[in-house]
Amino acid sequence: MEVSISVPLPHSPYQVKIAPGILHHLGDHLLPLKLGKKVLLVSNPEIFEYYGKLAIESLTKANFQVSVHLVPAGESYKTPESLLAIYNSALENYLERSSTMVALGGGVIGDMTGYAAASWLRGINFVQVPTSLLAMVDASIGGKTGVNHPKGKNLIGAFYQPRLVLIDPMVLSTLPTREFRAGMAEVIKYGIIWDEELFERLEQTEKIDDFASIPPELLQLILARSCQAKVDVVSQDEKESGIRAILNYGHTIGHAIESLTGYTTINHGEAVAIGMVIAGKMALKLDLWKAEQDRRQKLLIQKSGLPTEIPSQIDPQDVLESLKTDKKVKEGLIRFILPKTIGEVIISDKVSSELIVSSLS
Repeated sequence: MEVSISVPLPHSPYQVKIAPGILHHLGDHLLPLKLGKKVLLVSNPEIFEYYGKLAIESLTKANFQVSVHLVPAGESYKTPESLLAIYNSALENYLERSSTMVALGGGVIGDMTGYAAASWLRGINFVQVPTSLLAMVDASIGGKTGVNHPKGKNLIGAFYQPRLVLIDPMVLSTLPTREFRAGMAEVIKYGIIWDEELFERLEQTEKIDDFASIPPELLQLILARSCQAKVDVVSQDEKESGIRAILNYGHTIGHAIESLTGYTTINHGEAVAIGMVIAGKMALKLDLWKAEQDRRQKLLIQKSGLPTEIPSQIDPQDVLESLKTDKKVKEGLIRFILPKTIGEVIISDKVSSELIVSSLS
């Protein structure tokens, strides 16, 4: 059964379509968008090996002319150098303003392809076909695109909305378990910031730490409710001037952990999971929420097979220093998203350096 969620942005509305097997019909779903004939499919070698042929066949059948650009897998390749390589492919394949870049991959591929599309010829069409749980529920929706700077994550980027997001839950069958768990961190995030019912449904499910354990109807519900939560927030605040900042729950500390570990030992979802635990500790120390709620959050994160402690090699003072370059700093103050209860958070710049360090210890 196909679920279609509208993203009602005033200047760039689009659809998020979720259905098992929908990747087979990628070309058919692009046709009504009245795009140009040329498509640059951007992926990584691992994903392309699984799903590249299927995507190309579907696009070719719909009379699109397809060229391919592959970026090595991993956050460490989310760089200006990789971006330049995408531009070179766009040039070599004579992409025009009516042409389209299709991102077939996880969050790294989606973010980079989106930024390449936003900046090539001052903006060409862009379609998201996320293949990781994390990208499906988070990175593919909302128009945040970019690459990392050596000193911080996603410091180079733009808001640029896709024309379509196409989600096929079946591709998660080939996703490594560690990456599936990383995606569950973002799902839990939506439960904490927006959707108490989703959080409780995850609590009631016996096993949620791998794809095989989750019944198809529950997976469809997880995807639909997570995507709807993101759409609800983004449609109120496209450029993150207000409420959209709540989507960064767990990300402030999380991005610092990723940066300090060189984007190699801790993946994004694991870092966010740790960041949510730290934010929970801060909220507890500030009497924002109760110990029982903090315990429930930590238990659900552990149940998803995710870490809850900061890596031992990281110095809390280094985290503090890293936070100063975070995009969420406003007028020199670090803004944290802190939980009030399951289903509701607040944005606060009243978190002291002492509280940060004590919560990290």
